[in-house]
Amino acid sequence: MLYPILNDARAVIDLGGIWRFRLDDGSGVEQGWQARRLENCDTIAVPASYNDQKEGEAFRDHYGLAFYQTEFSVPSLLTQERLVLRFGAVTHHAQVYLNGNLMISHKGGFLPFEVEISGMVRDGSNLLTVVVDNRIDHSTLPVGCETPGQLGGMIPADPEITLKKQNYPNFDFFNYAGIVRPVKLYSTPKAFIEDLTVVPSVHGNDAELSYEVRTCGSGEVSLTVTDEDGIEVAQASGASGQITIRNVRLWQPGNAYLYTVCVRFGTDCYTLPVGVRTVELQGNQFLINSRPFYFKGYGKHEDSYFRGRGLDEALNVKDLALMKWQGANSFRTSHYPYSEEMLRLCDREGIVVLDEAPAVGVNLNFGLSNHGNAINTYETIRTHEHHREVLRDLVARDKNHACVVMWIVANEADTASHPDSAVDYFQPLLSLVRECDPQKRPVSLVAIQNDYRKDKAMLLSDVVCLNRYYGWYVYGGDLEAAKQALAKELDYWAQTGKPVMFTEYGADTVSGLHLATPTMFTEEYQVDYYRANNEVADRYPNFIGEQVWNFADFATSQGILRVDGNKKGLFSRDRRPKLAAHYFRQRWHEIPDFDYKH
Repeated sequence: MLYPILNDARAVIDLGGIWRFRLDDGSGVEQGWQARRLENCDTIAVPASYNDQKEGEAFRDHYGLAFYQTEFSVPSLLTQERLVLRFGAVTHHAQVYLNGNLMISHKGGFLPFEVEISGMVRDGSNLLTVVVDNRIDHSTLPVGCETPGQLGGMIPADPEITLKKQNYPNFDFFNYAGIVRPVKLYSTPKAFIEDLTVVPSVHGNDAELSYEVRTCGSGEVSLTVTDEDGIEVAQASGASGQITIRNVRLWQPGNAYLYTVCVRFGTDCYTLPVGVRTVELQGNQFLINSRPFYFKGYGKHEDSYFRGRGLDEALNVKDLALMKWQGANSFRTSHYPYSEEMLRLCDREGIVVLDEAPAVGVNLNFGLSNHGNAINTYETIRTHEHHREVLRDLVARDKNHACVVMWIVANEADTASHPDSAVDYFQPLLSLVRECDPQKRPVSLVAIQNDYRKDKAMLLSDVVCLNRYYGWYVYGGDLEAAKQALAKELDYWAQTGKPVMFTEYGADTVSGLHLATPTMFTEEYQVDYYRANNEVADRYPNFIGEQVWNFADFATSQGILRVDGNKKGLFSRDRRPKLAAHYFRQRWHEIPDFDYKH
């Protein structure tokens, strides 16, 4: 799906701003709220999660439907064009009504969807209503549970006590909801460019771009490539083929260079920024542009005060600036696909991205969410078809991004307790991504802390991605034991011949809590924890990267394990550095992006 752009052939109208808003009272749809102007409503900002924009539990912990509404008019000069209504993301289910007519329903809160509305708009004002459903269960991604687990607190012992209706996330971040990414109305000519795929390869000093243009309607396709100075460096004609760039400048981590591919089809035009780089695995090395790359960075969240998971482009710019200040080169989109705007920024800034599907909580034994009784997740979970749909859409959205170097199919899946059923579940999904991706990037799972010797599903991955907490959840406070345990596990993975990396490791740390003798939760202990883990990992030549958990503190559901959210950030939620941020700044500036350990 192409990102909407403004040029001489296409118009884009941003429908963001202040909308009308009303939480459902249980009868909104039946009473037809979606078809008429909302009454007794609030104001709400779009894009942003709704939970923190107003005060009170009714908003923060809302369970069920919420109604968004705005009105728009279409300039008369656009009414003869093809008109498309596009949502960057709505969490988690959306029904979109235009002038009372249902236009589209969509499931999944982290990927875009769109609907053509040509011929459906009226002269003058048009009423747009979006009905959002934030409920999660065993069929959604991320996964929710029917009862509170360990993360939510102790389960009441008295079965006669009635619990309020609420979401029980099977994941450790707040279930923010709403229209969280931009809403745009865009136009194209009636005969239009539907999709564009570009696959780079490098041959000596030159590069070849294999391209494919999908169109709707009749017409001729032409293509040009210009460099960052606007100078044309190549051209071609036809809907598919190869085009050569002489003396190519490569897209490099920390040193991005973007060409512009311009496609014309009849009166339509689309431009795509393209970074030329290669990605491949060679033995236990991860190669970018044929050189062994070392990942330095984080797991992150789309999370901020007031906006929740809503798009905040200023914060995105700030976060990447802090990464570069530290010498980081990468992050993982934990635990869902991030906004297209963020990936476009990473293309421009040269930040490497592991692109993750929203398959978190696909582990029904996590956090004692089933009263401590282990169950066979993959005989119980109902996510498989939706998981396939999400992965197809994820690759279709992000296939052309130079910053994306690996796909992550799921985070902390229950791969140890029931390895045979886990293999049956994940093997087709990994194969699907490999089939869908035209660039054939590596594909992996992220492993939960488990009995790794039984983890058959992880062996399906191209890269062994470990979430490990030796010295925190395991051997907490005993870093010598933690080092022994980590070394024992890394010895095991070294035998597989695969590259190994941390996709999570960390320790909760309260900003400003200091002691001369470090103990858990102090800033000094967080530094000592990372020193201990890095000391071990640095000994292994097949260990290709460290992504700490987390870049910044973030909001979670209320619970006895979380005081005002998860405090594992190197930065506080408002981006103030802890001692560990300075530790990694020194470490990462000393570790090169390429050829480390080789």
